[in-house]
Amino acid sequence: MASGTRKMTAPVPSESAMWRAIGAGWRQLFGDFRGLGVSFEWHEFTPRENLDWSRSFHPESLELCLNLAGNGEVGPAGQAVKFTPGTAGFYRQGKTPLRALRFAGEAHQFITVELSPSFLARHLSAETPDLHPLVRAALDGKDQTSGVAPVTALNARQRELMASLRQPPVLASAQTLWFQAKAMELMGEFFFQPSSTDELFCHRQQRVARDRVEAVLAILRRNLSQTPPLEQIAREVGCSPFYLSRTFSKETGQTIPQYVRQLRMEKAAALLRTGRYNVTEVALEVGYNSLSHFSQTFHQTFGCCPGLYPMPMNTPTA
Repeated sequence: MASGTRKMTAPVPSESAMWRAIGAGWRQLFGDFRGLGVSFEWHEFTPRENLDWSRSFHPESLELCLNLAGNGEVGPAGQAVKFTPGTAGFYRQGKTPLRALRFAGEAHQFITVELSPSFLARHLSAETPDLHPLVRAALDGKDQTSGVAPVTALNARQRELMASLRQPPVLASAQTLWFQAKAMELMGEFFFQPSSTDELFCHRQQRVARDRVEAVLAILRRNLSQTPPLEQIAREVGCSPFYLSRTFSKETGQTIPQYVRQLRMEKAAALLRTGRYNVTEVALEVGYNSLSHFSQTFHQTFGCCPGLYPMPMNTPTA
């Protein structure tokens, strides 16, 4: 059935009421749009009918959507921007209401970051170079037109950021600082675009390099116990072994073998912490056939032999 002919759900009076009608599938991760000017929200649901997503948009706000699963769309009928799984984009609710749909029968998972004009103004200026026109319009306040920016594919780094938003790695007392920093990080990721052809070419080259390195990291994690040869990895990511080695070192500060060793030691430490594996099993699990080589590498990394890891906490004497 075409998206324009799908049945819409009945209106819900407010954003919180709307998402709470979904049930446990809506959760505010952090913030207060009216107080702090920023709100992070997690959504996970499978609607029985098409959901009018636009009823959650705040007037004059910018909202960033990080879409993991499910298909949605935002924008005028016939010109809507599609949010497919693994994409991100942002939109502005001006005077003209935006149209938005989340489609029935699909499992939706996404994070929204709602940003008020006052929050944007504290961290950006309409004169800031390379700002996307939609962000610039939100800052100067003169153009009240609603709009939607093109979506982009989520890269591995952005997916990891999404995971951290759901489980912040800091104490509750530090989360206000941490989440506001993440809001600014996301603004830097998505709200800027190169203003000249030269910058656009350079930006594309940098993005290609980052995407290529992230593809290599995925290959390494997938084959951690038996890393493919450099030539095979280079073929998979579409470049020469020499160029790949140089790009990887530039982007990560490590060679591929150094990074593989780091990944293996991190996994080994995690397995040992579970207490369910002995040292020999862990060594084989992370790709070491020589127990002495594994123990030597582990000691160089963590300062103790694997048989003593994790080190017991020293208890104070009376």
